[in-house]
Amino acid sequence: MKYGVVVFPGANCDHDAYHVAKHVLGESVVYLWHKDHDLQEVDVVILPGGFSYGDYLRSGAIARFSPIMNEVIDFANNGGYVLGICNGFQVLTEADLLPGALIPNTSTKFECKTVTLRVENRETPYSGEYEQGDLLRMPIAHGEGRYYANQETLDLLENDGRVIFRYVDAEGKPTMEANPNGSLNNVAGICNEDRKVLGMMPHPERACESVVGMTDGLALFKSLVNQQVATV
Repeated sequence: MKYGVVVFPGANCDHDAYHVAKHVLGESVVYLWHKDHDLQEVDVVILPGGFSYGDYLRSGAIARFSPIMNEVIDFANNGGYVLGICNGFQVLTEADLLPGALIPNTSTKFECKTVTLRVENRETPYSGEYEQGDLLRMPIAHGEGRYYANQETLDLLENDGRVIFRYVDAEGKPTMEANPNGSLNNVAGICNEDRKVLGMMPHPERACESVVGMTDGLALFKSLVNQQVATV
């Protein structure tokens, strides 16, 4: 499998994503500069976390108009795999590849800590290596991570199984206290209709090695690799 990690000015998690793909999974990976017009025949595009273009205007709003995003949008609309993490999730909503928006945390503070997620749907290319209801530990680091959408959109996402990860407490309950940013319905990650575009605020790439104290993110990337193998 060949990964492409987009590099925006201000990105700070591109090297983390590259490291996981290249050195942990042993897969092929290239960097895709924000001014590029070529995806280099990658199988998966990763939009990493960080502060693209300094988060000016609002998070992801300027990155959405980068030249590379024209290619990413076409890629996604033609069934390509796109994973947006944190700022990448924000870019996906700005590009209308995922519904809703990410707005400032209810705390009005930058939240940087480890959270618990529950796997809501394992029938996706990103969650096949998990079990339904698995509880995962992953870090977050964001100031605008509150997922917001109108009720019709929320109902659609819930009824169609497109909420993939949800913030929960240690017992697996989606409580207000377990919600780090005020996301509606405790949403932590959603996908598009064909399940190939995933946006999530927590950082799975920072939870892939025991040396960092968390490995629950690794199964997400392994799910993608196994999905590709299964379709060859």
